[in-house]
Amino acid sequence: MKIAVDAIGGDFAPREIVLGAIDACREFDAEVILVGIEPEIRQILAQHDTAGLKLEVHHASEVIAMDEHPANAVKRKKDSSLVVANQLVKRKEAAAVISAGNTGAAMSASLLYIGRIPGIKRPAIASPMPTRTGVSVLLDAGANADCDPDNLVQFAIMGSIYAEKVLGLPEPKVGLLSIGEEETKGNKLTVETHQLLKEAPVKFIGNIEGRDVHRGSCDVIVCDGFVGNIVLKLSEGLASILFGQIKDAVRTNPLATLGGLLMKPAFAGLKARMDYTEYGGAPLLGLNGISIISHGSSNAKAVKNAIRAAIKAVNEDIVGKIKSEVRSLTDQKDEGENNG
Repeated sequence: MKIAVDAIGGDFAPREIVLGAIDACREFDAEVILVGIEPEIRQILAQHDTAGLKLEVHHASEVIAMDEHPANAVKRKKDSSLVVANQLVKRKEAAAVISAGNTGAAMSASLLYIGRIPGIKRPAIASPMPTRTGVSVLLDAGANADCDPDNLVQFAIMGSIYAEKVLGLPEPKVGLLSIGEEETKGNKLTVETHQLLKEAPVKFIGNIEGRDVHRGSCDVIVCDGFVGNIVLKLSEGLASILFGQIKDAVRTNPLATLGGLLMKPAFAGLKARMDYTEYGGAPLLGLNGISIISHGSSNAKAVKNAIRAAIKAVNEDIVGKIKSEVRSLTDQKDEGENNG
């Protein structure tokens, strides 16, 4: 299978994107199509030994900047790297698309060219979240600021499939993010969603609170995109500050410096678990194809792991499994209405 990678999107593009693609081809025997300004991409490729690697370059003359209006940019810049990469998936010339560029534009382009799975009202960004016991998945992480209960139920179903098939979490437990564990706690959205999730084909454990997000009490955390994006950005910021404060404390005290040297392996392991580059990116679930949205500051490691995640999502037929679940739910609903 071929993975289309937006080589121009991201803070460190195109260099880190190209290097990540090279690493993925070497480690995973991946087939990658680098989409973007061809001379710039080939200049970087020429500096590395790519003999035998399954790397292609597909020229795209335009770039969508991070500060451009997403929908307008996608419609106006038809030959942008982001649009062309999504078109490759639409034409079945690539099995998945990855971009670390403008997140809103990445979502708009994937919705426009790949489209939604029939029956899915809104796709959701499923972001991996480090926990004490491993990793969970949070969705929606920012695609939909306003949601209804049916949206959140679909997020739970799609998140469960992704958690099991890609993240390797058997029988994933689903928690609804709210302001209290009791089913009557929360706003109208969470109270109504709680009742629906009781009947949904997922392993629903009830409400969880913000303090539970990183405890590993559940594998799939469900919320609307407004709340989810705040949780995601807060977690990233807090992790960065904590590691920075630990470094400052160690450097200012000679005894602490000695202790820090002894603890270095432990800190390295902890940092790796908290590092977003380990997961590569977040899939936009609910599309009729695989679209991975990577962090804007993705380095080569993040890009390499995003390609790995895309390959696994394709191999595990995530799209097909979501389609099957949606059809099953639709059939059950129709049967219930007919019987009623």
